[in-house]
Amino acid sequence: MQFDDDADLDTSEVQDVRGSRIPGGRATIGGGLAGLIALILGLSFGVGPDQLGLSSGGDQPAAASSSLAQMQQTCRTGRDANAQEDCRIVAVVNSVQAYWTREFARRGGRYTRSPTVLFSGRVTTACGTATSAVGPFYCPGDRKVNLDRGFFEQLRTAFGASGGAFAQAYVVAHEYGHHVQDLMGTPARSQDGVTGAKGNAVRVELQADCYAGVWARHATTTVAGSTGRPLLKSLTDADIRDGLDAAAAVGDDRIQARYQGRVTPETWTHGSAQQRQQWFYQGFSSGDMAQCNTFR
Repeated sequence: MQFDDDADLDTSEVQDVRGSRIPGGRATIGGGLAGLIALILGLSFGVGPDQLGLSSGGDQPAAASSSLAQMQQTCRTGRDANAQEDCRIVAVVNSVQAYWTREFARRGGRYTRSPTVLFSGRVTTACGTATSAVGPFYCPGDRKVNLDRGFFEQLRTAFGASGGAFAQAYVVAHEYGHHVQDLMGTPARSQDGVTGAKGNAVRVELQADCYAGVWARHATTTVAGSTGRPLLKSLTDADIRDGLDAAAAVGDDRIQARYQGRVTPETWTHGSAQQRQQWFYQGFSSGDMAQCNTFR
């Protein structure tokens, strides 16, 4: 996974609140059993704190000026993204949103950009206050993606994923898949009253995996405005394997087998390892969001 060294990065699409004081409310999960349950659910991606029964949100944290200034100074170009993880996240966010902006326009719509919030420990959103145990999540209330960077290490050590730069990109792209769904009104379909493997909530998650694959297919041809060239220069077969491996690692069946010792499809929220891989690859191989109809 290689970015164009000379491309400019847009740090305005990433808000860094690490180190800032979180006012209002308190998270209702932490260590012990509650934290483990949240970990099992949250690390599958996409579960907002409201869905986990967390406290209601208070005032939202302001980005720490020192963190923002540091990111603006250190994450300037694609060369920085190739060398530093924070900058790579900025570059992935830029690439994902550039693609969806173009795709919505091509279909006669308008894409509204959503910032990624980098936090550490806990974060307060319009959906409630969440700890890092929730994992990455998208909050439709404020249309922001929330990410504790420590999740990437947990993905590898706690869930056995191979890791790699594109595994991280897959996580980010999945969350932006939820933003795309939000703009299209898709999440309402998850309220079908059916739980488990056959419910629409699982289909919503699998569609977000598919949308992540669609972006990956077009990432190396999505042009950056600053250079007229793609921000992401290359994706290798090994990169895609890392993405597929990450998708499998957070399948409900694998998580349940690891932490419960048994698989209970009636409680699934995101789909099996095989389903998550299948739908990511469906998006990647087709490159067409119309082929991401998981509700058929």
